Amino acid sequence: MTNEPNHRSPLVHRVHLTAGSSERRLLEVESGASASFRDLVAGAASFGAALLAQGHIEPGDHVLILAPPGIAWARAFLAVLFAGGAVVAAPLAAPRSELAYITTDSGARLAIVSNELADELPAHLSKIDVASAIEAPPELPVIDAAAAALVLYTSGTTGKPKGAVLTHENLAAQTSSLRDAWGFAPNDVLLHTLPLHHLHGVVVAFLTALTTPAEIHMLAKFDAGTICDELSRVTVFMAVPTMYRRLLDHADALDAGRRDAFERACRGLRLATSGSAALPVTLAERWRTITGAIPLERYGMTEIGIALSNPLDPAGRKPGMVGTPLPTVEIRIIAEDGTDTDGPGELWVRGPSVMKGYLGREEATRASFRDGWFTTGDIAVRDEDGHVRLLGRSSTDILKTGGEKVSALEIEEVLREHEAIAEVAVVGIPDPMWGDRVVAAIVPKDGAASACTTDLLRAWAKQRLAAYKVPKDFVTMPALPRNAMGKVLKPDIVRALSQDN
Repeated sequence: MTNEPNHRSPLVHRVHLTAGSSERRLLEVESGASASFRDLVAGAASFGAALLAQGHIEPGDHVLILAPPGIAWARAFLAVLFAGGAVVAAPLAAPRSELAYITTDSGARLAIVSNELADELPAHLSKIDVASAIEAPPELPVIDAAAAALVLYTSGTTGKPKGAVLTHENLAAQTSSLRDAWGFAPNDVLLHTLPLHHLHGVVVAFLTALTTPAEIHMLAKFDAGTICDELSRVTVFMAVPTMYRRLLDHADALDAGRRDAFERACRGLRLATSGSAALPVTLAERWRTITGAIPLERYGMTEIGIALSNPLDPAGRKPGMVGTPLPTVEIRIIAEDGTDTDGPGELWVRGPSVMKGYLGREEATRASFRDGWFTTGDIAVRDEDGHVRLLGRSSTDILKTGGEKVSALEIEEVLREHEAIAEVAVVGIPDPMWGDRVVAAIVPKDGAASACTTDLLRAWAKQRLAAYKVPKDFVTMPALPRNAMGKVLKPDIVRALSQDN
């Protein structure tokens, strides 16, 4: 045991080295409460030591955290890491059945939970209040770089969610590559409005900023009005496409003075990134109209971290592309015959941020790797400059209709240009004649439902798409089903439309 910051874990060492001596702060935007990183790290070390000393956990244990974003959450998260445990990040809005599943599947020994959420967890699970004042002299274990640090559950679009195990080494490599690629500096201020049970929120945003150390302004939940007011105080904004759309729609409704202030704040950002779902080109161009640059789009997933990124220089970014591999990452695009290609083919990734494996699922882990390469299931193409464009998930976005392969994402990009369509998701419905019957689920703009009939939209689409790419049907919906990160849940749409048929 040691109270020195010379752990073998490169992540813990970096946190102590940078944040542990920094007066930069974590600010809770809504409450106005704040804590210096120095105090946050010291408090986490004391909390982690108390968890060990009082027998709540041992190094290597899994600890579930269920608490709103803020100072208490951050202290608990770091405390578990410092104590040699692995954080099991639980979604705040999950139903009790899902939380029970995660508790059992992860083998969590303890939950650190806010009082108002404690009853959502299974009764048998030991619990400690996230605001607990327990502390002890910071005698902490030396943590191996290969030890598990974080268990993140996948969205579970195919079967039950799986826990991806990320090590201290994975997280250190990921945050280091992003600090370098995106030019993070201690004078940066990050506006954090992302869920903390996803890689995007907890690693890409929180840990990257903390280990810079860059100040963090953290929102308890997404609110377009609050973000509009806060943007002028920050330099970095990370969001998912749905957040950009809601933010821009909110700004469009502001009076002239507030709209001008919002646009000045957007132009003042050093960096705005988009991820977790494909950024529609039309949405990127709306942002460019205000700021002069499209958001920096990148590609990653729970199992591999962020693997590709557009450049920091806006002039080098390409709309609809997710960029080139980060310096520590290697990629391959594999054709159906198993040969390397520039696409279309499945994207394979190798690098130090790739997960250790799926928790308790050796067979699923083996099936996800080929000779050390993680097989993403995403279909991609690469242009002459090495920039990668995603065509979609092989399981949900690459449709086989009438003997032709089509990309749902390509069709969606075209349909978004229609003046009456607010949102669209293209899916394949099993069909004995076509294989996949191409269907577009659409959300009309306010007052535009009459322009969104199948006949009208098919006629419009035929002028812009090859005949075999034109959806056979257009189905209107009040909203598209999405997960906590704003990603459209296409399997839910397929199930709903299949039942209707």
